[in-house]
Amino acid sequence: MYDAIQTLHSYLAYIVLALLFLAVANALIGWLGNKIFNLSKDYRLSLFTLILSHIQLVVGLILFFISANGLKAIQTLGMGGLNAPSRLLAVEHPFINIIAIVLITIGWSRHKKFMEGQKKFKSIAIFYGLGLLCILSRIPWGQWLN
Repeated sequence: MYDAIQTLHSYLAYIVLALLFLAVANALIGWLGNKIFNLSKDYRLSLFTLILSHIQLVVGLILFFISANGLKAIQTLGMGGLNAPSRLLAVEHPFINIIAIVLITIGWSRHKKFMEGQKKFKSIAIFYGLGLLCILSRIPWGQWLN
């Protein structure tokens, strides 16, 4: 069960990162190019990115609670007993990624309040971009790329 959830979390991360890159690039092009916000393309890309990032968060939280590197590591070793790689997996990665999903959600919620395409694109570009930077900063690259 654990291996299946970890595999899902790893492969879903590739999809979420690709969609986040696309959504941020699309929003930047729309914002800087002063384009019209298209419901069939721009809206769906941003919404699909939001949905998959939330699914990724839920899968990650499940993994956090059943993994030996998550909550169990903190309970066993205490916060002071964690080395850097363990701290990354048990504390930093979940905390920063929750913040990233909150930023993405704020960007989605704010874009709905605006009527002008440029403001919609700006909201998505800024908040999705900040979420993407947060996620990229706390990926356990050493484990993920192996």
